[in-house]
Amino acid sequence: MSLEIKIIDVHGREILDSRGNPTVEVEITAQTETTGRKTIGRESVPSGASTGKFEAIELRDGDKKYFGLGVEKVVDHINERIRNELLGMNVLDQIAIDRKLIELDGTDNKGNLGANALLGVSLACAKCAACALEMPLYRYIGGINAKVLPRPMMNVINGGVHAKNKLDFQEFMIIPFADNFRDALRMGAEVYHYLKKILEEDGMLTAVGDEGGFAPDLADAKEVFTYLQKAVEKAGYKPGTDFAFAMDAAASELYNEKSKRYIFPGEGKERDRQEMIELYEELVSEFPLISIEDGLDEEDWEGWKEFTGRMADHSWRMHDKEESQRVMLVGDDLFVTNTKRIRCGIGMNVGNAVLIKVNQIGTLTEAMDAIACAQLAGYKAVISHRSGETEDSFIADLAVAVNAGWIKTGAPCRGERTAKYNELLRISELIV
Repeated sequence: MSLEIKIIDVHGREILDSRGNPTVEVEITAQTETTGRKTIGRESVPSGASTGKFEAIELRDGDKKYFGLGVEKVVDHINERIRNELLGMNVLDQIAIDRKLIELDGTDNKGNLGANALLGVSLACAKCAACALEMPLYRYIGGINAKVLPRPMMNVINGGVHAKNKLDFQEFMIIPFADNFRDALRMGAEVYHYLKKILEEDGMLTAVGDEGGFAPDLADAKEVFTYLQKAVEKAGYKPGTDFAFAMDAAASELYNEKSKRYIFPGEGKERDRQEMIELYEELVSEFPLISIEDGLDEEDWEGWKEFTGRMADHSWRMHDKEESQRVMLVGDDLFVTNTKRIRCGIGMNVGNAVLIKVNQIGTLTEAMDAIACAQLAGYKAVISHRSGETEDSFIADLAVAVNAGWIKTGAPCRGERTAKYNELLRISELIV
């Protein structure tokens, strides 16, 4: 590599995320050898509330500070062990940097130094490199063919571990379909505000949760989608033409390993695998539901295979210009942004889409490998935030960089969510 932009400092600190919990922020300083120009890249790390058991390990201090959630030990790893290894490396060599981080940790699950330590450093290096080259981040990561603005999947009604209501499923999303990202964002925001009005008219609470969605006490998924349809129509749009819906069942949170059944305390019901699949088939038939995330337990590979086969006949088309596409069956806890698990799913014909959360795996290179693995097999890639976010907008650039076509980053509400949407608006002005 001819151009040398050497890392001259690595600095981590403890900051707060959108839930008021500690997280890691990293600054990488690099200097261009020929000009002496210094550049800084800063990145912060998100955290999830609903996590898969196969995710990379997020280290916490476990002492009295911040109820044990502090990250001072992680910061020490960054400022000492990682810093010593990265000083003098070329910030443009992302693969070598990430390989060094992985080797330094030495575990499969990043449990030594912590995925939160590795990720902060990895992403900050990419930002520093893009800045040094005076390139947009999406262009640095994705190259000359980065050109697709993602469709927003807006989480507007919360349940499960994201809310204290009776809804058992975790997330319900609206997906606006428009000719450009600006119009899609506007449409989504309009429906979001109409939904709030409708809920208020029916005497329901409209305080927002971690991801900006409302958490009303609705009976079940069918009632949720009925409300979403009302909001879409009230805003002057047509469900199934201008808007589609998506859901994150987070089924692993409902699964009881002893009984092999899914427990729905809000509904007062239990369902087995067959009943879960039948429920999804009913929802897809009744509503413009085009994406189901984590529909079954993260370890039920045989169930997922049956689920995928049963849903193969269900497809959607939003506009005449849209090709008919299968309902997306998205693996989050199932795949955890891990190429080994994604390859396993591909081999078994399990699911047809992968949720990408960079903090599930720990480095940018590994996340890019997971995306490439999925896309080469014809699987969709959905770039996703976490429930505990920061105002950083890295995933907006990542979605464009890999031409994912889909981004899941919450409601059009709360600064840490709108930061991603606003960055996409800026990027949309650069991509014609």
